[in-house]
Amino acid sequence: MRIPASAGGRYAPVRGTAAPPRGSRGTVVRYMVEVERGLPITGADFAAEVHRVLNDPRSWGHGGTMRFMRVAGGAVRFRVSLSSPALTDRMCAPLVTGGELSCRSGNRSVINARRYGEGARTYGRDLATYREYVINHEVGHALGHGHRQCPGAGRPAPVMVQQTKSLYGCRPNAWPFPQD
Repeated sequence: MRIPASAGGRYAPVRGTAAPPRGSRGTVVRYMVEVERGLPITGADFAAEVHRVLNDPRSWGHGGTMRFMRVAGGAVRFRVSLSSPALTDRMCAPLVTGGELSCRSGNRSVINARRYGEGARTYGRDLATYREYVINHEVGHALGHGHRQCPGAGRPAPVMVQQTKSLYGCRPNAWPFPQD
């Protein structure tokens, strides 16, 4: 998918809501998804992928600790914002993303649309798994998790390793709790 270097420069919140998984266990975490206007990725498609990833048992709600609910407004714990490389650079400053990286900025998990659309060298042709990784990694920051290091050559990389840059000897891993 061809992602432009810049788009509209402003976000459009994705309309509607997506309910958290059923059950009484786990704190409900409200979040919002927004997509920069002018990107060739629909808000509905991106929001559905974010919701699927966050509510996967291998993600941050592991073991029923959290359940994620997408809302279109009101108070939220974090926002997941799909952004062109140019808007990513602006939103992530003073961090230098070079039009290539994603980041957390305040309560916003900024996902670089070029990375989301094309993947990263470290994941080869596995775009679907890379997308799971970048969502989990940037939302991990919004939930208070910092970067980690590779625990040893050939082992799965913790999701908070900067896998877009390098695997540092580890194997790719998109999930905070990959064993489940």
